[in-house]
Amino acid sequence: MTDFRNPDEALRERDSMATTVDIVIPVLNEEVALAGCVEKLFTFTANYPGRDWRIIIADNGSTDKTTEIAAKLAEEHAKLSVTRLDQRGRGRALKKAWGSGDADVRLYMDVDLSTDLKALPALVGAIAEDGYDIAIGSRLMKGSEVVDRTLKREITSRGYNILIHLFFPLTKFKDAQCGFKAISRRTAENILPLVVDNAWFLDTELLLLAGKAGYGIKEVPVHWEDDPDTRVKIISTAWEDVKGLLRLRFKGRPVPPSTT
Repeated sequence: MTDFRNPDEALRERDSMATTVDIVIPVLNEEVALAGCVEKLFTFTANYPGRDWRIIIADNGSTDKTTEIAAKLAEEHAKLSVTRLDQRGRGRALKKAWGSGDADVRLYMDVDLSTDLKALPALVGAIAEDGYDIAIGSRLMKGSEVVDRTLKREITSRGYNILIHLFFPLTKFKDAQCGFKAISRRTAENILPLVVDNAWFLDTELLLLAGKAGYGIKEVPVHWEDDPDTRVKIISTAWEDVKGLLRLRFKGRPVPPSTT
C-alpha cells in the first residue's frame, strides 16, 4: 500500500506513536556528577529515535548545588524535568517520579552510570517489545561483567541475594539491587502503591511483590563498574534490607492485581 501523505506528516505520526520512556535519576548531593550524567544520556538516547526519551531528575533532600544544577538543566533541555522532595530516601524519590508519570516504560539508573548504557535498549525493549512487566540489570548472571568491585561489596551483594532465595525459594531473579531497572505502566499503577519501603529496599520489595503475582521479570546482563565515590553505607543498608526481607517473610506480602 502506497503512503501518499506528506513525509513530514508521516514522521510526526511515527513520533507520536513512539514508546515513551521516562529515565529517572535519583540524586542526593550529586552536584559533581549530575550534569555529565545527563549529557551522556541525551547523547546516547539520540541514537535511538524510535523512542520518546524523557529524563527526570528526582532530587530527594539535596543540600548542595544539585537543585540549582537540575533547574538549569531543565531550562536547557525540553525533555528534562525535575521532581523535588525535602525528605531523603531513594525509594521515596522513585515512587514520586514513577507514580506521577504517564510514560509507557519507567526506568531508573544511578547517577554515577556504573551500568554501561549499552544495556539500556535491551532493558526498554524487554518491556516495550517483549511484553515483560519488569526488566532489571543483573551483575550476577551469565554474560555480565563487573569491574573494580571491592571484595566487601561483592560478598555483601552475593550474600544478600542468597538470603532472598532462602527466604523466598520460588524467586527466579538473581540480582535484586543493581541500580538499573525498568517497569511498565501497569506495574507502576498496580504494584508501586503497595511498596512500603522508601529507601534502598524498594527494589527488592517491588520484585518480590511482582513475582508473587506472576508478573513477568526479565534479567539483562550488564557491564558494571564500581564507583569509588559511592554514597551507599553498605553495612547499614544491608541491615535495613534484611529487616525488609523479614517483614515480607513473616508479616506477609500484599497481593497485587492479577496480570490478566
